Amino acid sequence: MVDWRADRVGAAERGENPMVLTRMRSGFAVIGDTQFLPGYCLLLASPEKNHLTDLTYEERSLFLLDMSLIGEAVLAVCQPQRINYEILGNSLPMLHAHVWPRYQWEPEEQRPRTAWSYPQEHRNAEEQEYSEEKHGLLKRRLTEALLDILSQHGYTPPHSK
Repeated sequence: MVDWRADRVGAAERGENPMVLTRMRSGFAVIGDTQFLPGYCLLLASPEKNHLTDLTYEERSLFLLDMSLIGEAVLAVCQPQRINYEILGNSLPMLHAHVWPRYQWEPEEQRPRTAWSYPQEHRNAEEQEYSEEKHGLLKRRLTEALLDILSQHGYTPPHSK
């Protein structure tokens, strides 16, 4: 059996990616594999693209709007101090956006820095990994908030009709 992590978007399209919150207009909202900053989510472009510039202007607008709607859901559920948005591509060559909640309780030296500045051994520590037992309620609350926000914007994901 192929691990869903090897093809996250394909697995999401087949309903096999357990991290999916919901289908969005431009891709899939997923909860992060690590939750060292609770509520960390991503937007995975679907169909897969390599760069934001591979999208038409309309598709770019939808991708960036969807990214912001994920942030809106994270704000509502987790009530962080702020949300940081990142579109990277140098380590994983597929279009995806990171939605990072940032909290007042974070160490003072980390607050002005990116989430990536946390030591890798902290970010990827076993106790930070997503688990249904520890993070299932958070995932459900994020999904509910996101579906509510999407419906306010006139969009009903295919699987929730």
